[in-house]
Amino acid sequence: MEKKNEHYLNVTLKNNEENDEEEVALSLSAFLRALKRFLLIWIVVAIVVGLLIPSYIALFQADQYKNLSAMVSFNYSGIENGKAPDGSEFDVYTLKNPAVVQEALLEMGEDLDELETIRQGISIQGVVPENIIDKMTGYISIFEQGSTKALEEILATSYYSTQYVLTFNYSKTSFKGEKAVELFNTILEKYRSYFFKTYGFNEALGSAVTAIDYKNYDYSEAIDVFDSTLSSLQDYVNNLSKTDTTRFRSSQTGYTFADLSRAITTIREVNLDLLSSYVTVNNVTKDANALMDYYNYRIDVLTRDRNVQQEYLQAVTDALDMYEKDTVFVMNGSDSTSSNMQFSQSSDEYDKLVNEKVDAQKTVATRTQQINNYQKRILALKGKSVASQDKITKTEADLEDLNTQVNDLLEKVNVTSDEYYQTVFLSNSYRILVQASSSGLHSTKNIIKLAVQPVVIGEALIFVLYFGGCFVLSLIEETRKRKLIKQEEKRAKEQEKESDYRRNFPAPASDVFDPANP
Repeated sequence: MEKKNEHYLNVTLKNNEENDEEEVALSLSAFLRALKRFLLIWIVVAIVVGLLIPSYIALFQADQYKNLSAMVSFNYSGIENGKAPDGSEFDVYTLKNPAVVQEALLEMGEDLDELETIRQGISIQGVVPENIIDKMTGYISIFEQGSTKALEEILATSYYSTQYVLTFNYSKTSFKGEKAVELFNTILEKYRSYFFKTYGFNEALGSAVTAIDYKNYDYSEAIDVFDSTLSSLQDYVNNLSKTDTTRFRSSQTGYTFADLSRAITTIREVNLDLLSSYVTVNNVTKDANALMDYYNYRIDVLTRDRNVQQEYLQAVTDALDMYEKDTVFVMNGSDSTSSNMQFSQSSDEYDKLVNEKVDAQKTVATRTQQINNYQKRILALKGKSVASQDKITKTEADLEDLNTQVNDLLEKVNVTSDEYYQTVFLSNSYRILVQASSSGLHSTKNIIKLAVQPVVIGEALIFVLYFGGCFVLSLIEETRKRKLIKQEEKRAKEQEKESDYRRNFPAPASDVFDPANP
């Protein structure tokens, strides 16, 4: 019989055809018994599905998710504003520049057929700190409420990443496992050399200087070319010397930037000046008339440039005369009899004007000196005949020696500045924070990451089937059980009615069957 103390989940079924209502009561204990009955089966199926899905992904779908990840960082002045070391806009996609990928492939001895496929498989994503994300999210939330100032703040807020995550999907390449890891890490290393060559500044200078052939010029013109070259080289070295706070000395050349600057000064003030004086005094030239025209042309150009600089110098001087620095009053007491102090604060704008005035004065003085020098050359050219062949031969030999000295000095400057940029100035400008790896743990993590969603969906579906199946099964069993009980109760009632009828209406004696007298 049915237990009277069971808890029931009432499910009502209506039979409209018989105008009757059958009520089926599902006991909680019956449902729990069904859950317990199929619990082991559910656990086994869940475990099997949990293993089959990752295995399927690992065997049949992992190829399309062949990803390697690495992280790099940039650390130099200006990167926070999206600038490269030379002040130009920084393009992070140079990390997969064709030249970089090509160098990596050549170093590994691989063909270049897949160069573009490799580049397309590399994606770059900037890392944005949480505080920046929270700040932008806050502005957006306020803007959605109708604040126009929030929009201004959003437009004014910008962030340039200094760290980047690179992902290399090598599924479309012929590289596998360790080979793909080696290629990816080699690309990251080769970018270091590309970065130094691009932003080391000295290579472009060296190429421009060595591209000049002094033999294409007259002797006086060649001297001017050398002087311009040495002047540019000295400015370059002096600028490096200003930025060098470590008094860097190259381990390859043994020079500091101060040493190189003195060497350039020596060549300019001794070798070059002596040769210039010899050429001017002896009228050493290939074509006197053409040289005269050249001198006049240079005087005209220098005069116009000096006039411009003089006007600029006057404008800067007038601006300085009218400029007032920020004044600060310091009150030494609370009454009017107390002494007060007044002083002017330093101003970046004022200091900038002072520097511009000094530069303009220097330019005006240099142009004046150059004009006077060309005028002396003209007088010497007019007053004497053209030099003999012996003097011309000596001049050409001296120019050849000077050219050798300049090229040697240029090589020392390039080597020294290269080493300085790589070991001091740009030593930490580009760093590989996390290299790519093909460890078993890394591969397992990738498979697990890919399998999480399908496993969760599969397990949820299995649980729903398990839970729903147990519910339906217990409902069917309880329904069958209650029908049997009702049938028994109905049969018992019929038997009871039949017994009552027989007691009330006993059968006649003749109707009673007598086995002895059939």
